[in-house]
Amino acid sequence: MFSVIFSILAPVFVCVGIGYGWSRSGRDFDTSLVTSIVTYFATPCLVFYALAKVELDPAVLWDMGLAALMANLAFALIGGVVLAAFRLPQRAFLQALTWPNVGNVGLPLCMLAFGEEGLALAVAFFTVYVVLQMTIGVAFVSGNFSPGALLKMPIIPATVAASVFLFSDLEVPVWLFNTTKLIGDLTVPLMLFTLGVSLASLKMGSLKTAFGLSVLRLGMGFGVGVGLTLMMGMSGAAAGVVILQCAMPAAVFCYLFAQLYDQRPEEVAGLVIVSTFMGFAALPALLWYVL
Repeated sequence: MFSVIFSILAPVFVCVGIGYGWSRSGRDFDTSLVTSIVTYFATPCLVFYALAKVELDPAVLWDMGLAALMANLAFALIGGVVLAAFRLPQRAFLQALTWPNVGNVGLPLCMLAFGEEGLALAVAFFTVYVVLQMTIGVAFVSGNFSPGALLKMPIIPATVAASVFLFSDLEVPVWLFNTTKLIGDLTVPLMLFTLGVSLASLKMGSLKTAFGLSVLRLGMGFGVGVGLTLMMGMSGAAAGVVILQCAMPAAVFCYLFAQLYDQRPEEVAGLVIVSTFMGFAALPALLWYVL
């Protein structure tokens, strides 16, 4: 079991470490450019090829989307209650408790742990989550909601296009599958490199608050993930993916939103950093549980 877990974790740590070391060495890394490539090209292609030809019951993919929605609601409720009890600002910290890093860390882990099936399941979970984060999440932090934001998310038409092939007898043209797979395969390594670069550039705020909320993020994530799999009768790879995705640390995007809308960015950065390192330390035990 140790060798299996190590084979899953090693590529993740190596890729993140390369990004971290690259940034700490003073070399240039255009985070904005890479993020744009991942957002507008690589991720939509990944979503398309992972879903369009997956050999899974479509009902399972619907269950993953439902699990993502229910997890989001549970995190928002629990996090909101805890923040209110300790009189911490909701707009600054609730997003970091509600939005785990289901992309940069979650997708690679699910793919390495459960193969192509795990990737397709994780993509279904990720797609729902990223739509919620980029609409409701941004609206909550900024105080404004723009329906037009949905029109700027290429992941949505990619999901719709994949659904056409998934729910019909149509075959994905070989040229289209090969093209989207070639571009989509950029997603995971670029996400991990960017995570490493981002961690190297963040500056930590209040350690006490960051530590306490990181424990909440990870513990709540694991508990909600396990609870959802039991409630929905999930097993195997589906259950493992839900638990892994729910138990991820706070997303780096939470810091970017806090910085953009001036919602205690230094303290949110501390939460992202501490929860990421705590989450990485807990990954061997987490993988042992889901495998």
